[in-house]
Amino acid sequence: MGSDHYFTAAPASAENLRTITVTLAGRELEVTTAGGVFSPDRLDAGTAVLFANMPPLPPSGDFLDLGSGWGPISITMALASPHATIWAVDVNERALDLVRRNAEALGLTNIRAVTPDAVPEDIVFRTIRSNPPIRVGKGVLHDMLQKWIPRLDERSDAYLVVQRNLGSDSLQRWMDATFDEGYSISRAATAKGFRVLKVRRHGNPPTEPIDLV
Repeated sequence: MGSDHYFTAAPASAENLRTITVTLAGRELEVTTAGGVFSPDRLDAGTAVLFANMPPLPPSGDFLDLGSGWGPISITMALASPHATIWAVDVNERALDLVRRNAEALGLTNIRAVTPDAVPEDIVFRTIRSNPPIRVGKGVLHDMLQKWIPRLDERSDAYLVVQRNLGSDSLQRWMDATFDEGYSISRAATAKGFRVLKVRRHGNPPTEPIDLV
């Protein structure tokens, strides 16, 4: 592939569409994938670890799948929370096309597959669930997280799955130092060579009405 990676905006490699069978949100589904996107032949191990170690989703709100690929996280969230709006964000136009194709085939009308700059600035997220593109390099990855983590709603969480030997522990330390005030960073799970990192955005608790009587 040369410089043609899954995080390339317009992959030059052959599309090579294919159909695979995966289990998402407890359902066996047929989805379409293609060359030039992340893990086109199977549900990747990291995303499977994320699914096995994340809490139930909120029932509604705006959710973010950062680095959506062909859409396993977005599809899972859309199936589990049909009243939510799922933002499947990727720079890879082929991946976004696959998310749209799969959403249409599965009858999921609550997925918005878009490039990062197409997400309205005023949207805040009730949750972020992501297998982030670690191989883009630390600088790009850090910029991504600094852009999106602050868009968590108050008292909301992000769950990121990161391979241990690709720097999960150093990423946790960096997030702990970067998102210090108003956030807490923790390791939610360790399994099969992956860490699931949790980012909690805190907020002021609802104020109690003052009884003046």
